[in-house]
Amino acid sequence: MLRAPLLPAAIVTSFFVSGLFPTASAETKVTYEEAQGRINNQSVPRWWVTDLPGVLEELSKVNNGTVSSIARTPGGHDVHLLQYGREAQGEQLANFNSAVGAQEPDVYRAKSSRKEPVIYFLGPVHGQEIEGVAGLVNFIHVLETGRDLRDRPQPTLVELAQKCRLLIIPVGNPDGVARCEPRSFIGMRFNDMRFWGQGTWSDDTIIGWPAAKRLHPMVGARVGFRGCYFNDDGINLMHDEFFAPRSKEVPAILQVAYDEAPDLAVSLHSHNDLPMLIRPAHVPLEVQHDVLALGKSCYALLDQRRLPHAGPFKVQAEQGVIPRSFNLVSAIYHTSGAHAFTFESPHGLDVEKWPEKTHERILDIQLSLYEAMMRFEIDKKVIP
Repeated sequence: MLRAPLLPAAIVTSFFVSGLFPTASAETKVTYEEAQGRINNQSVPRWWVTDLPGVLEELSKVNNGTVSSIARTPGGHDVHLLQYGREAQGEQLANFNSAVGAQEPDVYRAKSSRKEPVIYFLGPVHGQEIEGVAGLVNFIHVLETGRDLRDRPQPTLVELAQKCRLLIIPVGNPDGVARCEPRSFIGMRFNDMRFWGQGTWSDDTIIGWPAAKRLHPMVGARVGFRGCYFNDDGINLMHDEFFAPRSKEVPAILQVAYDEAPDLAVSLHSHNDLPMLIRPAHVPLEVQHDVLALGKSCYALLDQRRLPHAGPFKVQAEQGVIPRSFNLVSAIYHTSGAHAFTFESPHGLDVEKWPEKTHERILDIQLSLYEAMMRFEIDKKVIP
């Protein structure tokens, strides 16, 4: 997710009424050949796994967990779910929405009586935000071998994981990841990442964020290179139509949440800024406060490890003429009651102002997040 000021609604509307593109300079136009020519996959470490073949190879070695396909994408790829730990038991009398209406959330699932927290890790639904893929693949390797793909032992992660039930979708949008040719964005240009992320209009003008949300699905004559944000039907999974989904992936992602009733869920994203937990929108303020407490715990861990991070978000209700959108993270909460949030990792682009932009440090940021999440939920289960 890139940060940019919102354009006035009248300007946005005029692009489509007139059928014209925004005025473009040479700096805002990138051809496929130009973007492809700036890729340097040869410098990517072997343990930085962000491509579908590499993910599938790692999944083929799983023994401690179970692997299943929960959906088939328009591009013909499987959306895989990994499960670790014992399946949570308990009678379900109603869905979450109805249980809240009854003022008895426990008739959906009695989460407070569980001995082990259930934690849901959703890998990137924007296909160029591949840092989360690298993190989750390494996490899976830790759960299988005790070591990450750098061959570094991770005893703390193993110990915490044994006290949880973990649900992992390593790639939320396989179509987008398959379309993403760079295996890393470290040191690459901002506009190259925008090209691979949100794509271009038909005149090679980079679409960027949030302009990529003006047209949904991203199909038709206006579109040049379809960015990796989208599946092969042009759907941005973060903004599917949740009451009448147009994608196969989103119903499957929400079904996992419904079936498992996780305590905590993260949707992994990336941007050209410091690591940060994003305020979940359209959820109770109490949920926001809980995610804020997790964020502070995560940031303290990053401080200990001399890793960068942003500041905490401000808890607030939705407001304004254009409030924050109801997105996939919101839908996960309203499907399952999970305290769900978005985590933004840095890409490591040349414009990012943080020291030592390396694959090592980005992976350590990812693994630190997972550690903080497990510890946070485990601590809630400890009886004083």
